[in-house]
Amino acid sequence: MTHDHDPVLRPTAAQTEAALNPPAGRNGGDLVVETLSGLGATTVFGLPGQHALGMFDALRRSPLTYVGLRVENNAGFAADAYGRITGEAAPLLLSTGPGALMSLAALQEAAAASAPVLAIGSQVPTAGLGGGRHGYLHELRDQQASFRDIVKSVHVVRTASQIPSAIAAAWESALTAPHGPVWVEIPQDVLLAETALPVVTAMDATPEDVVPRPELTAVAADLLSNATRPAIIAGGGVVRSDASGKLLALAEKLDAPVVTTFGGKGAFPWEHPLSLQSWLEDRHTTDFLESADVLLVVGSGLGELSSNYHTFAPRGRVVQIEADLGKLESNHPALGIHADARLALSALLETVSEREDPSAAASVRDVLGAVRVRIDAQELTLEQQILASVREALPDDSPSFWDMTILAYWAWSAFDARRPGTMHSAQGAGGLGYGFPAALGAAVADRTRPVLAVSGDGGAMYSIAELATARQYDLPVTWLIVDDGGYGILREYMTDSFGEATATELARPDFVALAESFGVPAVRTSAESLSADLAKAFAHPGPSVVVLPALLRMFAPTHL
Repeated sequence: MTHDHDPVLRPTAAQTEAALNPPAGRNGGDLVVETLSGLGATTVFGLPGQHALGMFDALRRSPLTYVGLRVENNAGFAADAYGRITGEAAPLLLSTGPGALMSLAALQEAAAASAPVLAIGSQVPTAGLGGGRHGYLHELRDQQASFRDIVKSVHVVRTASQIPSAIAAAWESALTAPHGPVWVEIPQDVLLAETALPVVTAMDATPEDVVPRPELTAVAADLLSNATRPAIIAGGGVVRSDASGKLLALAEKLDAPVVTTFGGKGAFPWEHPLSLQSWLEDRHTTDFLESADVLLVVGSGLGELSSNYHTFAPRGRVVQIEADLGKLESNHPALGIHADARLALSALLETVSEREDPSAAASVRDVLGAVRVRIDAQELTLEQQILASVREALPDDSPSFWDMTILAYWAWSAFDARRPGTMHSAQGAGGLGYGFPAALGAAVADRTRPVLAVSGDGGAMYSIAELATARQYDLPVTWLIVDDGGYGILREYMTDSFGEATATELARPDFVALAESFGVPAVRTSAESLSADLAKAFAHPGPSVVVLPALLRMFAPTHL
């Protein structure tokens, strides 16, 4: 049998010469960093540890830029944000046992938010594997089992020759839609052993596109073209696939109102006549979406926060476009289309018929008006003033990273992100401590624009150590800490449910003095001076802290 196209790549004479005469003094750690460079990585995050030193030593012989954080969980959050901002897989280098396990909460957030993080962890020496009986420091009985429930894929290395292929497979997995974290595990002795293997050069690990089936998009196009009251829910998949332009064109072609999920902030223009904005925790919005005869859900699994706490009950036909196969029709029966959001929206845009509905924009105004009346009746002027001040000071193209705090809960519904991919929060998994280290990772990705982090005083205490990281790398991050003396949202939940709160009140430091002790300029602000103080901080070239003492309240729930 003959083939017209020979898939075998034949090395050049120079490549052959280099392969036959690799430089001396290399080890398994060098294979790791060479593979990362060959895949296109430029920056790695992490924290060194005993079993991982072979990787970290190899960094000094590589062109990779290393950014070290003070806690592995925070390093994971930084890598998560770097992956979200760049769309590239973010390498995260970790040590065995406690170091590896400290990253799990961050990797859970990356999994929930589809952020491409390539975690590479060490392991005890090969001779010690198999049961946790050997007494090695940091030893776990089955370390990879700790990651299997969280990451997209696990890749186990046991010999040096396996390193390049394992990392390349992990890289491809992380960047295949839906993006997500992956885990590579390499024993200490494999990382330290000298190798005569050739230097790893360019690696090809291009992920395959998740293409919609044409017969499904044909049915979806027919449903949407003939709908009387179509509506669209746009999730984070629209932002991650860079499909905001396609979404806008399709909505305008169909005259279909659009609401964005909290993960899809910025996917649709906030002030557009068809924009229902992000008021998903409002019954007026939920009722409107339930009344649609055809509802297009793009890049969302319609989970708890996107379905008004699972009270959403659509009465019409649902068309769901989702790259994560496990989320397809997981919450509502639908015409399920397993596809990347951009590719599916492109197909629909080419096949739907244009429809005109002069009442669509009027319906949107009615819904938003009803939402506004409800919010205005609750005397929440302070909260809206503070959120407006943040929006006024923050440059349109600057990314913001929000911890699990009351101001962030407001921002999910009420903050105009203005650009796709500029507002990020920990609402995927909901762990504390995300905002500041994630903002540091975003600043590493792009130092040309200031980055905002927002935390409460409780969440801020998870990340205080990273003030040293911000100062060490001189990262342009402004950290807004809303200090209400405790876990504010839990205080509200417990008071509402039990009549009083327990375990929510916190002693805390003088955040201004603490930041200044790290060499980070800080200021205590007020609601009236917040916008000016934030603007001044954004203009400052390095890190800064703005502390706002304020007791904020949430708007009343409407899903009950």
